[in-house]
Amino acid sequence: MNHAPGLQSEHTAQYLQAVRRKVGQVVVGQDVVVERALIALLTSGHLLLQGVPGLAKTLLVSVLSRCIDLQFARIQFTIDLLPSDILGSEILDQRTSEFRTKKGPIFTNLLLADEINRAAPKVQGALLEAMQERRVTIGDETWNLPAPFLVIATQNPVEQAGTFELPEAQLDRFMLCHRLQYPTQAEETEVLRRNAGLGIQRRDGGAVVQTEFDVLDKRPVGTAEDLITAMEAVNSVHVSETFIQHIVQLVNDTRQHPHLELGCSPRAGISLIKASRARALIHGRSYVTPDDLFALAEDVILHRIRLTYEAIADGITGRQVLQKIISNRM
Repeated sequence: MNHAPGLQSEHTAQYLQAVRRKVGQVVVGQDVVVERALIALLTSGHLLLQGVPGLAKTLLVSVLSRCIDLQFARIQFTIDLLPSDILGSEILDQRTSEFRTKKGPIFTNLLLADEINRAAPKVQGALLEAMQERRVTIGDETWNLPAPFLVIATQNPVEQAGTFELPEAQLDRFMLCHRLQYPTQAEETEVLRRNAGLGIQRRDGGAVVQTEFDVLDKRPVGTAEDLITAMEAVNSVHVSETFIQHIVQLVNDTRQHPHLELGCSPRAGISLIKASRARALIHGRSYVTPDDLFALAEDVILHRIRLTYEAIADGITGRQVLQKIISNRM
């Protein structure tokens, strides 16, 4: 469906609001997380969600995939997972005595990498080419991944047994890393109230207690064209030269700070601009503001910096360093 420029902007705003409303029908609270997921989707950036179990990370991604009408696949990362379990492999066809390619679950639009830090580094590395170049090499052949392609990974930051720390090269490919918090008491009350009203579902001559996954509305909010239009609208959001200079200075400050042994790569600045544009669009603006930068700075920067051993010994956190850098620039 084609829209005039004014109507197109209004249509995109209504589309994004409808997506957020539909997610809110199942996921209580977590408005910031929903916003971050939409930002990642609109910019084709990857998202890492850190939080203890039970905060609806998997449910959120499942709902979002159905709202947007995207192909969705989930991989539960475990210690015995192999790269071929993600990418696919060449198998011998007994009838023709020829090898054929069996594509793995990565050939989808929205990939949920559940508990990504439970897989060995070799498996985590299998995602690098896909996340950066949107293509996969199986044997001697290279395959393009579907468009759009987005990885949303989850990570439990508390439990360390049987986990592997994500390498810097892997972390840098996540545009955003959002740290989920516990819901407020009012939100948790609503979660319990909704869950208590789910009831049971009869099937196959028996019954099963329903969960939030059972009540997901499978009808998408809009079409694939609506998503493409929204992605195009992000690229039309105005970014001033002053805003770009603020980002360059902020990123450069992380490289020179005495408490940091590793600062941000240029990819951090690119991610800040992309994410700020998408956030501005979601909030109904055609231009970015410093509020976008300040709201997104932690999610874009914190997972890209490394403290010195001296700073860690002194009890200094990455968040404190970043807040100090930002305050010096205000």
